[in-house]
Formats: sequence, C-alpha cells, structure tokens
Amino acid sequence: MAKQPMLKFVSVGRDMPQKRTAEERARDFQEIYAEFAERKAEEQAGRCSQCGVPYCQSHCPLHNNIPDWLRLTAEGRLQEAYEISQATNTFPEICGRICPQDRLCEGNCVIEQSGHGTVTIGAVEKHITDTAWEEGWVQPIAPASERPESVGIIGAGPGGLAAADVLRRAGVQVTVYDRHDRAGGLMTYGIPGFKLEKEVVMRRNVQLEEGGVTFQLNCAVGEDITFAEIREKHDAVIIATGVYKSRELQGPGAGAPGIVRAIDFLTASNRAVNFGDDVPEFESGELNAKGKRVVVIGGGDTAMDCVRTSIRQGATSVKCLYRRDRQNMPGSQREVANAEEEGVQFEWLTAPKGFKGEPVSAVVVQKMRLGAPDATGRQSPEIIEGSDYDEPADLVIKALGFEAEALPTLWDTPELEVTRWGTVKAEFTTGATALPGVYAVGDIVRGASLVVWAIRDGRDCAEAVLRQFDGAAAVAAE
Repeated sequence: MAKQPMLKFVSVGRDMPQKRTAEERARDFQEIYAEFAERKAEEQAGRCSQCGVPYCQSHCPLHNNIPDWLRLTAEGRLQEAYEISQATNTFPEICGRICPQDRLCEGNCVIEQSGHGTVTIGAVEKHITDTAWEEGWVQPIAPASERPESVGIIGAGPGGLAAADVLRRAGVQVTVYDRHDRAGGLMTYGIPGFKLEKEVVMRRNVQLEEGGVTFQLNCAVGEDITFAEIREKHDAVIIATGVYKSRELQGPGAGAPGIVRAIDFLTASNRAVNFGDDVPEFESGELNAKGKRVVVIGGGDTAMDCVRTSIRQGATSVKCLYRRDRQNMPGSQREVANAEEEGVQFEWLTAPKGFKGEPVSAVVVQKMRLGAPDATGRQSPEIIEGSDYDEPADLVIKALGFEAEALPTLWDTPELEVTRWGTVKAEFTTGATALPGVYAVGDIVRGASLVVWAIRDGRDCAEAVLRQFDGAAAVAAE
C-alpha cells in the first residue's frame, strides 16, 4: 500500500524556510527567506489535513485551490501543482512572497485552530512557482486564436496586469498604458526588494510582452494622451491606476524640509538600489536614510516597508510612531516581528502633534490611550493631555495611507462617477462603471488594499469584458 503523504500535522511540526539573521539581512535588499528544498516542501505540504471545508481556500481572495496543490506537492507532482496554482492566480510567486498569509489563508488554517501550527502555505506556493520558472514550465501566452476586439488598460499594477493576462490568453488585443518607465506598479517601485526581488516582477512583465501585450510606458493619461482618445482607440477600457495620493500630516511645521512621502522614499530606494537608476534625490540624501535619525509615522504595511528600508540604508536609529497598540495595528504582525529583529523601535500609542526645525529636527509626540470603540468596532485613540515630548528626527516619513487622485478632473472626464472618497464607482463583480465600455478594478475602486485583491478584481473584470464581447458578437451574428 502506498504511504499516506498527507495528514502529517500531528507528527511533523510547522517549519518555515530558513530566515537569514537580522544582522546579515539588514545589510542588503535581498529577500530574507531561503527557498524550501524539494523534500522540505513535500514534508510541509504533507501537514495539510485535507479538511472537508477548506477555510484556507474560502479566506483567499482568489479562492486558490490550496488543498489540491498542497497534496500534489506532497506527492512530488510539482508541475501539476503549478498548473492548479496558476489556474486561479496570475502571479502565484508574487502572492507567495507578499500576501499577508497570517491574516488570510494561514490565519484560517484548520490545524492552526487546533493548536498544531498552520501549514506554511505561502512558502510552498513560492516554491512551486519558482520551481516552475526554473524548469521551464511557465510558458509564454499563446492564444488558440486571435480576436478582433481591443482593450486599453490604464495602469500596469497587479490589477491591470492580471486583466491583461486573462484577455491575451483569450486572444484579445491588449494595450497597457502606464506613467512609469517600468510595468508593475507598486510591485516594482513600492514594495522593497527584501520582500519582492524585482526580477520576479520583471520576468512576468517580459512574459506578458512576449505574449502580445503592448505596453505604452512613460505615458501619463491626461498629459501624453487623453482618456477620450483611449476610449476612441479601444472597444473597452479598464481603469487600474491604483491610489497614489498620500494622506498628509497636520500640525505646526508639517511642511518642513526633511518630511517626505513614503511613496517617494520607497520609489527612490527601489530605483537606486534595485535597478541602479540615477536618482538625484537619493544621492543628495533628501530621500536617503543613511546616517539619519528616522521617524516613520503610520502602522500599515507601507510603514513597515519604510522602517525596514531605512535600516538597510544605514540609518542611525529608526522609530515608528503608531496611534494604537500592537494588537490594533493594520500591518502584518510578521512584518512587525521582522522589523523589531532588524533594530526598529516601535512607539505604540503615540501620534505627531507638530514638528520642530527647518529642516526638521524633532517630532513633537503626544501619547495616546485607547478609548471607546468607533463605528468599526476598533477602540478610538484619545490624547493624554500634558504627555507631549520631543523625538529627535533628521528624516520623517509619512506612511499614513493613500487616497485616490481626482481622475474626473485630471482626465477632463466629469462624467466618470466617483464616490465621496474619490474612488471610481464600479459594479462589485464586473468592475463595470456607468460609462459604456469602461471598467475599473483594484485600489481605484476599493481604496488602498492588497495585491491579491487587485489580482482578483483584474481577473473578474477581464472575464466580464469577454462576456460583453461574446454577447455583442452573438447579437451581430443574428
């Protein structure tokens, strides 16, 4: 009888790929986890209980067939595991690296609830697809036949690229417009290399281009081309711009030199360190933490990216101010733990009241306490009067989240409906807007969210566009 490859969670403990020491990894921008060896991946995948109701799958935004590809991995059938993984996820090697598994699939694993430690789903997912690339199982897009319809996609982030992938596989002619010089959006310029090495993103961009997707880069809609012109050129348009407008700080001195936006800081670092670009603001020190006392304000994943980047750039100290406590912060607890290991100090229940110096030399910090729950159920932070103190700082990074740009104004398209938050109004499952043939996906609809949700939206929208095309073709044929 063949040996049972699954249900080993009682006899085999949870194990992660080896993590480089904090001292070693703080000196470079390479990913911090090593790869699983094939035998270790099989062993860890074999811990899956193959439960009848897979909460890991239902709590994954893409509803990935996680139990199936874990079983195939445990059985040594890695190419089949890749095919199953790729069937529902355009970028499994990216999700395996940057998804907050502790809040999604792994956080809802049945054996985790029973006290045996979750299956290391993300690490196995990464192993499967990295192996697929190495073995040549990832093939260029090759549609069975070409279609005459054309789609323009505005934004080359995860939502736009996921939609482009699905549409090209169906034979649709796809053009992606993006204002940056490389595709990938925040995956390219926002997320640091120690979480997502840039070659991982670039090889997907190459795959899309070789598969027939046309990229119009360095192309700002509203400046280099109008939204009306894009609509005129294509049978459908998908808006996938993301949200890039940073929330601003308030208080005296908030506009002082030395107070910078997180997106500017991270983009400069990614360009200079990961791509070797000439970035004057990085070289001058304006967007470089080297030798500085750094204070990052915010508690989300962007703030975690900023504090950990600052450590690697050689900051003399890095502190993170967050107005709630550790249990109530929105960022990944795994990222907080990594940051603490690397030398970041977290100042919980603190918020900036103002800033001193021109350029900035200190943050005036006020201490907080948690009061009654707000409308969302989270306890609201309240100021403790008379608790102010000065926190020395040479560089202050604002990581307070992102908001939507005013697209109707920027694109001279007042008929594009937006919410009171500036996000585009779109149908929940299809992304359809009130404008005929115009769709919207990802953060520009949801507000700042996860890469995996943008991928889900892009795939769903592409399927809706294909249904629209098929319906129109059927009517024309009658």
